[in-house]
Amino acid sequence: MEITVQWVETSWTKQSRGGEGAARRNAAPVGFAAPRMSSGFAHFVRMSETDGFEPSTGPRDLREVPVRLRDEGGRLRVLARVEPLFGLPPRRRRPPAARLLPGQWVRWQLNYRFTSALGLRDWSYRLDTFNIAYGHVDRDVFLSEPTVFVDERGPVR
Repeated sequence: MEITVQWVETSWTKQSRGGEGAARRNAAPVGFAAPRMSSGFAHFVRMSETDGFEPSTGPRDLREVPVRLRDEGGRLRVLARVEPLFGLPPRRRRPPAARLLPGQWVRWQLNYRFTSALGLRDWSYRLDTFNIAYGHVDRDVFLSEPTVFVDERGPVR
């Protein structure tokens, strides 16, 4: 069965936590039209504060995407991996895996907070959005409302 994976990575610093920077960051899309990818590849979209949250895209080997995908006889089991642990804000207990039927898709969001190794720089932040569809879907499927939405964003202070 066909699986379409899109990973949207948005990163910023304290400068985009309020005012105009936050408005630009919050206006950044969390889903894009998905180009056809070869099997084993995901559509990777990176947006960062340093580039004015302009998207840059390209293929990414599916093994590099921090999600676990398993076909379970007509259903796709999806579970986002939480990496790296040192970047986690406080979270509630992790939700169970999402199980998709053909034609369904999930949007899974996780956020992170980082500091430099010596604590000399300000905090930086990252939001990972995983859009994953099971079965044949239109290329603009990730521009619509997901069948399943998993929000694992924690407070980043």
